[in-house]
Amino acid sequence: MPNVHSLKSGLTLITDYIDTVETVSVGMWNKVGARNEHESVNGVAHLLEHMAFKGTKTRSALDIAKEVEMVGGAVNAYTSREVTAYYMKVLKEDIGLSIDIISDILQNSAFDPKELDRERGVILQEIGMYLDTPDDVVFDKWQEVAYPNQPMGRSILGKSDIIKTISRDQVEGFMKSYYKPEKMIFSVSGNFNESKVIELVEKHFQNLPQGNENHSPVSVYQGGEFRQDKDLEQVNIILGFEGVDFYSDLYYPTAVYSTVLGSGMSSRLFQEIREKRGLVYSISSYTSSFSDSGIFGVYAGTGQKEVMELVPVLCDQLNIDATQFTSEELQRAKAQFKSSLLMGQESTSRRCRSNASKYLMHKRLIPHEEIISEIDKVQLEDLEKARKNILKSNITLSSIGPIKDLESLESVKRRFS
Repeated sequence: MPNVHSLKSGLTLITDYIDTVETVSVGMWNKVGARNEHESVNGVAHLLEHMAFKGTKTRSALDIAKEVEMVGGAVNAYTSREVTAYYMKVLKEDIGLSIDIISDILQNSAFDPKELDRERGVILQEIGMYLDTPDDVVFDKWQEVAYPNQPMGRSILGKSDIIKTISRDQVEGFMKSYYKPEKMIFSVSGNFNESKVIELVEKHFQNLPQGNENHSPVSVYQGGEFRQDKDLEQVNIILGFEGVDFYSDLYYPTAVYSTVLGSGMSSRLFQEIREKRGLVYSISSYTSSFSDSGIFGVYAGTGQKEVMELVPVLCDQLNIDATQFTSEELQRAKAQFKSSLLMGQESTSRRCRSNASKYLMHKRLIPHEEIISEIDKVQLEDLEKARKNILKSNITLSSIGPIKDLESLESVKRRFS
């Protein structure tokens, strides 16, 4: 079981010792993300994450890359709607370097104006790549329609015209205003000396930002529709609803229901819609939770003619009472869930991330035995509760491609009445 340490700085340290590996993964998980942005600086959280690697007061961007690669390590970061993370994986003897680099980029970033201008170009290319990828756009547009006019619905990448004009002071100011030790978890997983790690983290993280801003509007799911008729080979479509937050009693039943419905080649959607009817190349259901909301959706890629049959069949599947599912389907879904969890225990990177993420959202570490127990408790009646809870919300429909034969949102709604 990992250990939790509350440091003098206000930072929380999680140490997860594994003596059977030769590596160690470290990282800082910060409960700040795109949902904390004001509309005028949409994309700043992601831009800040990029800029952290573009040089500090003592290291250039090239220096950081060289030091990491000199020891065969890997460094990366990501920005989500509620979290920003900076992490590394190295051989166990190089843990000191990994802690030093993560602490340096979070406390001493230079935010050089020339590097900022270069990185704008990189992100504008990233936005361009995203706009050229319809199966990415359809997800972002779904989120925008589901949560209109609020941070939870805006693109994490931001808009090109905003990225072009965000100033150095706004990027640095976002870090200084929102980053603070009390929102941060430093997580370590792998082969290391615990007392040495505690000493190193205490020593290196003494000058973290002390932000006191907490702009994070409550998420309000509304639903609606986005349609873009575009000359593509396929119609990319998402039919979705409001899901559950991290703390809901239906969290595990909703996850298991999604697995039975559309996860894997044996799932109901795959078998009925692809294997039996040949209507799609890909189809899957998914669920994602936030601190105060959640989403449930089904994504499919289909042809212009096939979309006419796809939507009715998909709605029919969602309308099936989950108590009619078989015990075999339920057990298979539980096995998928549990195997993913347990296989993750063999990766220092996944354990490092999982420990930090759980503590950020729940203020405690959740043993995998407890999670398995919760999964084992789920019965078909619980899946039905989850299904009903999903379908009681408004529909969100997002589509891109040759959609002239896609039925109207009102028509789809009537299929669930």
